[in-house]
Amino acid sequence: MTTSRRLWILAVVFVFAFGILLRVWPLTSCPGVGFDEGLYRAYTQTLLKVGIFNYPAIVDHYISVQRTLTGSIAPPLRFLYVGTSTLWCWMSGAEPLQGLRQIASFFSILTLGVAFCFVLRMAGRGAALAVLALMACAPTQIHMSQHALLDGFFTFWALLTLWMLWENLQRPGRPALLAAYAACLALMVMTKENSAFVYIAILAILACNRWLKFGTVSSPLLLATLIGPAIGVAVLISLAGGPATILTSYQLSVSKNLTLEAAIRTGDGPWQRYLVDLMIVSPVVLILALGALLHLDWNDPMQRAQRFMVVFIGASYLIMCNVKYGMNLRYANMWDAPMRLLAFTQLGFLADRFALKQRTLWLTLAVAAICAAELRQYWILAIQYNHFYEMVPEVLLRAVKILK
Repeated sequence: MTTSRRLWILAVVFVFAFGILLRVWPLTSCPGVGFDEGLYRAYTQTLLKVGIFNYPAIVDHYISVQRTLTGSIAPPLRFLYVGTSTLWCWMSGAEPLQGLRQIASFFSILTLGVAFCFVLRMAGRGAALAVLALMACAPTQIHMSQHALLDGFFTFWALLTLWMLWENLQRPGRPALLAAYAACLALMVMTKENSAFVYIAILAILACNRWLKFGTVSSPLLLATLIGPAIGVAVLISLAGGPATILTSYQLSVSKNLTLEAAIRTGDGPWQRYLVDLMIVSPVVLILALGALLHLDWNDPMQRAQRFMVVFIGASYLIMCNVKYGMNLRYANMWDAPMRLLAFTQLGFLADRFALKQRTLWLTLAVAAICAAELRQYWILAIQYNHFYEMVPEVLLRAVKILK
């Protein structure tokens, strides 16, 4: 083993350990229990009492309660997070809220590993280490690990699904990869209805492959793309007690969200809303990622990874910025790893003017500086400002003292 490889492995271990520390150490100063946290805690408590075979009763109770409310509450059909947390509470004896937070933290750590392996396969060792470091210090990722919120858990499944899609495009026709991809799609669907955004982006990637040459789109891959979500929907229908029940549940959730005061006040805005939010939370990463678009060669086979990430972000962004009263930076958590790969690509472009040894040093210092800036942003948002729970514009602007 060469010296450079040893140093790389040591750096990976150090960065990964630092990322784990940031996720398991209680950092946030936000007091109390958030609204969604309370709902997931109630679902977990009920599931612990009645068992999974009585899950239709939980859904029926949600429907009866939701009908009486003027606004929307999170449905219990976000099953995978609740079910995983319930299993963990049953095994460990943890209190439901504690168990939910521990699962959120654990899957945020797993997201670090998936992001590292995904980029390692796509773009090599240097990019993988840089993205691992940037993900370890990402304010949005740390925030999700500190609360009993679903979106970091969902990010893991979305990113793993995207990785399995990439592997199937590179190595078509392999049964194990196809099964893993279909399973990830099914589990993602069982996690949250936001899986529709990821699925649309996946369809866009497959449709654009003819021109952008990500890999090989085979008939088995297309079949797995259909079968995976179908399995997930079938499981949810079974848990809900029938197709009519699940349809009623989602109809109530969507329609009531249009009259929810909090959603009306914080979930709307122009198409660039997510860009504004990201500019507050991770300004350097966003600027570099946007800069990478200026140098993207849509025909260069060496830039397939960048094109893949751009299509994923672009297609999902197009849908997400048009959901009425449905915009929240929590939902953009799944863009963190793709954005950081693009940001590192831009750093690489800027470093091309240096000699090889100087280039490596410059990139190392640049990534370290961005990580420091990201951690400072998290300190400002979540520690200095002790009301950081929802990542909505008013909270973000107050945290950085634009609004006072």
